[in-house]
Amino acid sequence: MSDGAPGGDAGYDEWADALAEDGYYLSCPAGHGSLPPRRVCPECGNDSLSEEPLPAAGEVVTFSAVHVAPPDFAEQTPYVTAVVEFGPVRLTGIVRGLDADEVEIGTQVGVDVTRNEATGNRLVVFRPR
Repeated sequence: MSDGAPGGDAGYDEWADALAEDGYYLSCPAGHGSLPPRRVCPECGNDSLSEEPLPAAGEVVTFSAVHVAPPDFAEQTPYVTAVVEFGPVRLTGIVRGLDADEVEIGTQVGVDVTRNEATGNRLVVFRPR
């Protein structure tokens, strides 16, 4: 499903759809996890991939509070960018629903895909659980 943005990227659309609509990741027999689009496991090269449900909650493993942002996010500062581990998959996105001083390593969050208010482009966001 394309988001209709000019110059859209079908691979990105498939990746965002996997998060937003179905909440799945791809797993190989060795247990490595990745997000589509993939034809082979990026860790071991196995081409036998199955869709597995993405855990409902993940854990912040690192984060950064942004106070000076690029133009597409300038009106949204301060905000937090985080890397969150959902089982075998790590995602990077923007934390919403928590102030910058409330986010810490270990914070439990869920994932969603919304639109950037400034551009209308799809954006991965994490919300507290």
